[in-house]
Amino acid sequence: MIIRDVNLETVCGITSRLPENTLPEFAFAGKSNVGKSSLINGLMNRKSYAKTSSQPGKTQTINFYNINNALYYVDLPGYGYAKVPEQVKEKWGKMIERYLRSSKMLKRVFLLVDIRHAPSANDRVMYEWIVYNGYEPVIIATKLDKLKRSQVASQVKLIREQLGMEKTGRIIPFSAETKQGREEIWDLIEEEAGIKTENSSNIP
Repeated sequence: MIIRDVNLETVCGITSRLPENTLPEFAFAGKSNVGKSSLINGLMNRKSYAKTSSQPGKTQTINFYNINNALYYVDLPGYGYAKVPEQVKEKWGKMIERYLRSSKMLKRVFLLVDIRHAPSANDRVMYEWIVYNGYEPVIIATKLDKLKRSQVASQVKLIREQLGMEKTGRIIPFSAETKQGREEIWDLIEEEAGIKTENSSNIP
């Protein structure tokens, strides 16, 4: 996918009205320190358009990024950060649930987990929540570059087992450093958005 145009089009807070978009939406969920902003920047082929931070829990809104006027990347608030008050966590949860239940253009939810560790209790709850709302999440196993190649298969198996995934469920290992996994994610998005784009082999 060649990224020609990126625009942070809509930012929705807890009380905001969600947009009624007419383009396909692809949402990204994950705990606060899993590398969600880095993934989204990688998929947008931008270094810092989606803000990364040394302080987990920075994303407190639902951010809609218009990509090539063809689809949206939807950045959902991170979960599981201990320093965020419980009442704030609850409001974020309700905001995410409202989006999952009301969006008419949501095609796929990507759930990010850290490939180095077993999924946390929050990861498992989020996975079950996404499934409950009618979506089959694709798991993006981040921080791939932190593992030895010999460890990858066993960690992918562990993630699948801990989340209770079907054998057909898709897990894509991803590295923000090397961009491994980016083409596979792009291909999936293009297919499900029903768009055909130019060859992306010239993208760094």
